[in-house]
Amino acid sequence: MRLYQLGELVGLDALKLADAQPPRPGAGEVVVAVRACSLNHRDLNIVSGNYTRNAVKPGAIPLSDGAGEVIAVGQDVTRWKPGDRVAPIFVQRWLGGNPLPEYMPSALGGPSDGVLAEQIVLNAEGLVRIPSHMSFEEAATLPCAAVTAWNAVFVKGALQPGQTVVTLGTGGVSLFAAQFGLMAGARVIATTGSVQKVARLQALGVTHVINYKASPDWDERVRDLTDARGADLVVEVGGPGSLAKSIAAIRYCGHISVVGNLAGRATLDPGPLFAKRASMCGIQVGSRDMFEAMNRAIEVAKLKPVIDRVFDFTAARSAYEYLASGQHFGKVVIRVS
Repeated sequence: MRLYQLGELVGLDALKLADAQPPRPGAGEVVVAVRACSLNHRDLNIVSGNYTRNAVKPGAIPLSDGAGEVIAVGQDVTRWKPGDRVAPIFVQRWLGGNPLPEYMPSALGGPSDGVLAEQIVLNAEGLVRIPSHMSFEEAATLPCAAVTAWNAVFVKGALQPGQTVVTLGTGGVSLFAAQFGLMAGARVIATTGSVQKVARLQALGVTHVINYKASPDWDERVRDLTDARGADLVVEVGGPGSLAKSIAAIRYCGHISVVGNLAGRATLDPGPLFAKRASMCGIQVGSRDMFEAMNRAIEVAKLKPVIDRVFDFTAARSAYEYLASGQHFGKVVIRVS
C-alpha cells in the first residue's frame, strides 16, 4: 500500500510518498481502508515546524482527519465489522468527559501516526460511524474542524435558539460553527475579508456578514446588529489581532470559545472580560461522545460540509499548498481511493 510520511526536513519537502506493507489488526484493533482525508491549519503548522513537529517522529504519517471503510477486525472486536463506514476520532483515547493530559499523545497526525495512507490500523474504540447521507469526502471533514465547532458552539458555548453567535473567517471550523448556529435556530454574524466570500456566506444562509477590511472595527458593527447588547457567543479563531475585538463584541455574561490551534499567542488584558462578567475557554477538538452526538444531529438535519476542492492522493503536496494560500472557502480534501 501507499502512504505519506514526514521526514526530518521542515516544510513541504518533508512530505514523502512511500510504499509499505498493509497493516494487520491486533486484538481490539481494526484496519480501515482510507477513502478520503482532509486538511486542517494544524497540519500546516506541523509540517512547517510551528506546532508539535519536534514531537513527531521521522517517518510519521501526517493528517488527523479521514474517513473510510473497515476491511479487517482483530480478536475481541464486536463494535465493528468489515464494510462499516467510519471516521477516526482526533484524540484516540478521549472517549468522553473532560480531556486529560495523558490522552494527548494519542492525537492523530502528531504525535501519533495519522491517516494519509491507503490503510491504517486503529483501536476499535477510536472510531465513529459516519452519517449515512455523506460521501467519504464529506465525512473526512468532520473529525477535527466539525467536532471543534460543535464543542465551541454547543458544549462550551451552550448556544440556544434565538441567540447570536459570531464566527470569524471562512475556514473549516468557522463555517461549521456558522452551519451549526443556523441549524440550531440562532442568528449568525460572520466576518470575512473578501467581497467574494461575503456572497458565499450569504448563500449558506448567513444574513449578516461583515467585511472586516471595509469595517476594521467589526465589533462595533456586531453591537449595532444586536441593538448594543453584543453577541452571546464568539467562536474565536483569529488570534492576537482579533481577541480584543471578540471581547468587545460579546454581551454581558457572554462567552468566547477560543480555538487554540488557530488563535496563536496573544497578550490579553483581562479587564474588559472581567468587566462584562464574561467567560472564555480554549477548545481542543472534542471527545468521541461529542463526535457521536454531532453526527446524530447532522444526520437529522442532513447537513452537508462545505468543501472547496478535492485533490488526488498523489497531489497531496498541492493540497497543502492550496490550504496555505488562504484562497479556500471551506475544507480542502484529498481523495485516497
